[in-house]
Amino acid sequence: MSGGRALEGIRVLELGQVMAGPFCALQLCDMGADVIKVEPPDGDPTRQMGARAGSDSMCFAAMNRGKRGIVLDLKSAAGRDTLVRLAAQADIFVENFRPGVMLGLGLDYPRLAALNERLIYASISGYGQTGPDRTKGGFDLVAQGASGLMSVTGEPGGPPVKVGVPLTDLGAGLFALAAILAALHHRHRSGRGQYIDTSLFEAGLALSAWEAAEFFAGGAAPQPMGSAHRFLAPYQAIRCADGYVTIGAGTDRLFADLAALLGHPEWSGMPEFASTSARVRNLAALIGRIEAVTADQPKAHWLAAFEARGIPCGPINTYPEAFADPQVQSRAMVVELDHPTLGRIQSLGSPIKMSDTPPAVERRAPLLGEHTAEVLREAGFSDEEIRRVLPG
Repeated sequence: MSGGRALEGIRVLELGQVMAGPFCALQLCDMGADVIKVEPPDGDPTRQMGARAGSDSMCFAAMNRGKRGIVLDLKSAAGRDTLVRLAAQADIFVENFRPGVMLGLGLDYPRLAALNERLIYASISGYGQTGPDRTKGGFDLVAQGASGLMSVTGEPGGPPVKVGVPLTDLGAGLFALAAILAALHHRHRSGRGQYIDTSLFEAGLALSAWEAAEFFAGGAAPQPMGSAHRFLAPYQAIRCADGYVTIGAGTDRLFADLAALLGHPEWSGMPEFASTSARVRNLAALIGRIEAVTADQPKAHWLAAFEARGIPCGPINTYPEAFADPQVQSRAMVVELDHPTLGRIQSLGSPIKMSDTPPAVERRAPLLGEHTAEVLREAGFSDEEIRRVLPG
């Protein structure tokens, strides 16, 4: 029996721009929170980014669906005072400005918590609120480089390569989300909110769990390995006659099955391939032998053969191919929404499936300032007060 959505009744103020803050608040929104996105008069910069950019864009729509949008000029006293009044009634406050900005505006955690002790206030920044780099800006590319991620991404001997998606932005948003949900649980027991501080830089470090473990164990600095795995082999992209597939035969049993399938059962008994660690040490020789066989047949042949033998494998899809996959459709990972300026658009569904309180994607992203009057009226503002706050 459905119980609605898990975070219904929770009010979120989001002062996020571009990725990390908006992505964090997006997850809260999908789980039922009423997310109020606060934008400056010229809007979140993502309104001007990417495909079909303009006053509304697909980039903005992707990060802000389901939210209600208001415009406040925080450079003005009226805008700041309005936000303080809203924060006094909110459960969660999310911002991803450079450290010091919110303090300068008088919108920092101590000020707002003095008015609302139940407020959970999450700050996401480039390097965190403390430390020698705290005042540096938050940019995914920079954080990927500084955290070590770029040093292990790409092909051996090649130039530095970043992960293809903004991993530290997304990771920081997800770490903030986890902390917010934990803080909500703590507030249920204690009645008090708290301050949360996470960063892109630390997200990059935290997501490097195995690379850090290798370094801490006294090994050499981890190096890029292309699509190969640091501790398992073969576990990477393999060349076929018409392109590449992925294969995950990293255990001794799976490797023996693979070797037999490829017509070379003797490989699993050879000292250089007899164990996982031996295969990793002799990776180039191993992959050379495998691809000497797989290069003779197309991808479809090998995917069918590997699957029939129970060997983990898969295609390397483009995004059009990925979104055409029946598995994507069956899991509701693409939804359609009507937008007044963009028309009928597609959006990602939620990857979170819950039995009683499932997330839902039901409402488009807001137009700039679309809900300003509505939200302020709900918060007890008079019509005259609303007129003074509205831009223009």
